[in-house]
Amino acid sequence: SDGSRLTLGEVARVVDGFEETDQSARFDGQPAVLVQVFRVGEQDALDFAGRVKAYVAEAQTRMPEGVALTIWNDESRLLRSRLNTLIRNARAGFLLVMLVLALFLRLRLAFWVSLGIPLSFLGALWTLPGMDISINVISLFAFIVVLGIVVDDAIVVGENVYTYRQRTSDRLRASIEGTQEVAIPVIFGVLTTIAAFVPLLLLPGPMGQVMSVIGLVVIACLVFSVIESQLVLPAHLAHSRVETNGESKVPIVRFWKRLQGRFSSGLERFIHGRYRRELARALEWRYTTVSVAVALFLLTMGLLASGRMPFSFFPDVEADNVVALLTMPEGTRASETATAVRHIEKAALSLKEQIEASAEPGAPPTVQHVLASIGEQPYRTRQSHSPVTAGGGAVTGSNLGEVNVELIPWEEMPRLSATEFANRWRELSGPIPGAVELVFTSSMFSAGEPINIQLQGDRVADLREAAGRIKHRLAEYPGVLDIADSYRAGQQELKLSIRPSAEPLGLTLGDLGRQVRQAFYGEEAQRIQRGRDDVRVMVRYPAEERRSVSDLENMRIRTPDGEAVPFDTVARAELGRGFSTIRRTDKRRTIDVTSDLDLTQANANEILADLGATALPEILGDYPGMTYSLEGEQREQREMLQTLIRFYVIALFGIYALLAVPLRSFGQPLIIMSVIPFGLVGAVAGHLIMGGYLVMGRQLSIMSLIGVVALSGVVVNGSLVLVDYMNRLRATGIAIEQAVQDAAAARFRPILLTALTTFAGLTPLMLEKSLQAQVLIPMAVSLAFGVIFATAITLLVVPCGYLILLDLQNLAGRGLRLRRRQPALANPSGTEQTASAGDS
Repeated sequence: SDGSRLTLGEVARVVDGFEETDQSARFDGQPAVLVQVFRVGEQDALDFAGRVKAYVAEAQTRMPEGVALTIWNDESRLLRSRLNTLIRNARAGFLLVMLVLALFLRLRLAFWVSLGIPLSFLGALWTLPGMDISINVISLFAFIVVLGIVVDDAIVVGENVYTYRQRTSDRLRASIEGTQEVAIPVIFGVLTTIAAFVPLLLLPGPMGQVMSVIGLVVIACLVFSVIESQLVLPAHLAHSRVETNGESKVPIVRFWKRLQGRFSSGLERFIHGRYRRELARALEWRYTTVSVAVALFLLTMGLLASGRMPFSFFPDVEADNVVALLTMPEGTRASETATAVRHIEKAALSLKEQIEASAEPGAPPTVQHVLASIGEQPYRTRQSHSPVTAGGGAVTGSNLGEVNVELIPWEEMPRLSATEFANRWRELSGPIPGAVELVFTSSMFSAGEPINIQLQGDRVADLREAAGRIKHRLAEYPGVLDIADSYRAGQQELKLSIRPSAEPLGLTLGDLGRQVRQAFYGEEAQRIQRGRDDVRVMVRYPAEERRSVSDLENMRIRTPDGEAVPFDTVARAELGRGFSTIRRTDKRRTIDVTSDLDLTQANANEILADLGATALPEILGDYPGMTYSLEGEQREQREMLQTLIRFYVIALFGIYALLAVPLRSFGQPLIIMSVIPFGLVGAVAGHLIMGGYLVMGRQLSIMSLIGVVALSGVVVNGSLVLVDYMNRLRATGIAIEQAVQDAAAARFRPILLTALTTFAGLTPLMLEKSLQAQVLIPMAVSLAFGVIFATAITLLVVPCGYLILLDLQNLAGRGLRLRRRQPALANPSGTEQTASAGDS
């Protein structure tokens, strides 16, 4: 005040350091710092990860003693594992498709037909950059899905050209006429398949983005497959030599020709013997045959409606990491949170010792690394699809902790499943005193909480009481885990108020609050640019003078005229508790009751249905005006199913229109599309048969339903080819029943082959045990078994439906003729009035 100068160091202590936080981490029991590295732009993930690993290995040589660099949470390893799994399945599927073709077709014809697979794939790969799609797990799965489908049109064309080749020696003419005869059903068959995959492009949310990649890749492959079958394949067959029946000089070729001849002749005997007899009997009893098929469909629908085959929205795919997420009350000191985290960490290490003690000598350890974090939850930071925390999405704070256990990859050695590890870890940890929430998760992907009941009301006290009662009821169901609610009491705080004695001094509540904030939190004086860092200069009390309430009471408040007065003479501080968050939906207070599930013991849809019928109306009836809604995974399920059904209905109309154009009929498309419901029957049967291979057992999932939707366009191809040939034979003057039988026998081989190649292409994936592929297998099961079952329907029920349609048309025509033959009516003039043959 007298004008003399003082340096800042004479009146203050300057600390050049990091911001004061309560965050810390331990890696395998040692203090640790995490550095996260992400790729940007068009960088290749696998190449980039390799460069990072090379840098870590080189940098380790420059680290001081006691400092180690370790790769943690390497997602590129998971990516490489998934890619290798899918590539292995694609290779095996291609070989199986080749084997099926070679068993039932001539070797040369089988070769040219199977050539459509790489040509279609190369064409699709050429278009992927234009669609902003990379080679990844989802796009590779799409190639596997379409692996056996892209040869369907080539099989029909090749089989028909081969039939023409047996009638004439002119190879070029046989190729042209054979291709032209089936061009319309083949092209429109591919268009119906494309129409069935269009709904996958329009699904909402993150899953919609995944499904759109599958749909785009499949559609691109189908477009190039029809081009190949109509232009490239006929050219190859026109210039291909006719295979002779002479003995080849190559032993393996001679063996394969004999084997193929047996298969081919055996199939011909079956077609013209057993199949034609059974088909004739089915046509004679066509109404009974159709009734039996309809009864089978109704039985399947009853199985689904009864709940004996439950539905779960998304399969619980296990990850290689098991994570414990701890939430303490707001305001909990970091030291208390650290104590709880250490307890959970010790439980994980104890479980590790138990597993290793029971393992075989020399076996690698099940647990590779353990990361314990205090003051933050890195798992929720990384997983953008994870449930939003009760604190409005915040994942840092002194009350938060996490323990992340990395298990040995399943591919290296089968180990204790992640779900079993989490359950045993939960038991060893036990309840944490004072914890608001402790969640153990082992899932690779989550669409939200399996159970999330959002209560809406006007009074927080009523919401909390109702939430407590619902949690109590949820605990009664087996398999319900980690029950919690979203209410978070705010941390303890000091509420400041001004005394009357402060008014003569000119002090206001704003002045008081600003000075207390400056003293204890700090005031930003300036910012300094240091390299790429923005360094903030904060002025505040020393740490030792802002740790307790007594420091506040000893504080002096400066008045507007420059005087400093004791805090307690002008203000008072009361201990209270504020709100952590205030959550509203449609202007009403909300609390979410959430829980996880063990899917081997519980089903979310069944539990919520039971709660909605019993407990929820009873509980909410005691609180007038309170309502509830289902959020989390249930909301995703509701929105996804609504969208899928809406676009599926539109796709069915599109398929009907595409069938009506080449057939020039309004009734025949319905006969062809009658196989679509039986694709669902095959999908359900497939889940029952393959239940031991599926992570969800025999439960249906959203991936199963998406497979049924995609199946709808595939199964109509064979029916279209069959009905088109029936119409051609009828046009030549052949009797109707004879035309139906001849057409079914002539098209039996290509229809059977298209089903077998689709099934063979998906078989390796269906039998895959890798955890990385479990999320995709239900869709493959629906497609594969749906095609097989629909093929049986095509070869037996569709011919019956064709004749039934003609019966109905004849019946309608007879009724019209009877009306025309009624007695003539007398008109007022007394003359007779008759109907001419052209009137209708």
